[in-house]
Amino acid sequence: MALTAAVCGAETCSDFADFAVDREDLFREFLRLDNGVPSHDTFSRIFRLLDPAAFAACFGRFVADLGKAGAGVVAIDGKTLRRSFDAAAGRSPLAVVTAFASATQTVIGQESFRAQEGDSEILAARALLECLDLTGQLVTADALHCQNETARLILGKGGDYLLRLKGNRPALHEMVADYFADPAVLAELESAETADADHGRIEQRRAWVSHDLDWLKGTKSACGEPVLLPGLACLGMIEATVTRAGKTTTTRHYHVSSRPLNAEAYLTAARSHWSIENGLHWVLDMTFDEDRARSRKDHAPENLATLRKLALNLLRTARPEISIRRKRKRSGWSNDFARSIIGQMR
Repeated sequence: MALTAAVCGAETCSDFADFAVDREDLFREFLRLDNGVPSHDTFSRIFRLLDPAAFAACFGRFVADLGKAGAGVVAIDGKTLRRSFDAAAGRSPLAVVTAFASATQTVIGQESFRAQEGDSEILAARALLECLDLTGQLVTADALHCQNETARLILGKGGDYLLRLKGNRPALHEMVADYFADPAVLAELESAETADADHGRIEQRRAWVSHDLDWLKGTKSACGEPVLLPGLACLGMIEATVTRAGKTTTTRHYHVSSRPLNAEAYLTAARSHWSIENGLHWVLDMTFDEDRARSRKDHAPENLATLRKLALNLLRTARPEISIRRKRKRSGWSNDFARSIIGQMR
């Protein structure tokens, strides 16, 4: 009932209860309601007490049933539920790492953590990757996850990695930046480029890839970890030039990959990773109002985050020609339209 309500625009346990009262006729088509519909307190208690791990396991089976695990790029990224803190209990906001199949715009898993309780996004991402079948997938992630252990985990699960390279890997970052800074080197490398004009700005991106890694050197970093990631097969750089309001800026981004990508595939995969911001995080905040969700007791923040992603997956897969916002509104207005969305839950 909560999932159907979330599809139709409800956001809180109070909303779920009000929706159940107003749309009881819809629910009676497929549920036995011998004692009527649940109250707000019942919805709240269920989500506070529900085991998040068990709910996440159901999430995984549900995605498999929809057949939407997707192929191609799996983007890994974290997001903080800003208003899920509990000042009275001294608990920091909950953060969630999500696995997002970019090709199908579908969430395929999540793992939560609280930094204040000794957890980290790196460990949460590894726990999430352990639960996924990555055979044939290219896993993308920010520089935070450019870690040897994470790379080994992805390779061990049958996938490949494409990881952003920044200053948290100083030795490797310096070597790669110096390499791509040489114009003579760039002239010899394969490249690809794209251009976009949107929202008052023009952005040009050019990518170069190198499969010649013989020049890389150094076996250990200062902390004793190998400088080179396991299975490293490709280096890449994207130079982005943005012109807005007459001002032009140029930035360079570096990546390492275990898959020998060509320049066009590299540029496409890197852009696919950025889709997790626009295709997931932005939608959750702007359409589901997640950033202002105030549930904070017990397991409620994590379970409701899972519920929102379940609702988003349903909305993504049904009636793809209509926007998410319109589908939620029309589901709330019309039982017939709502049936066309929730009918996937057979």
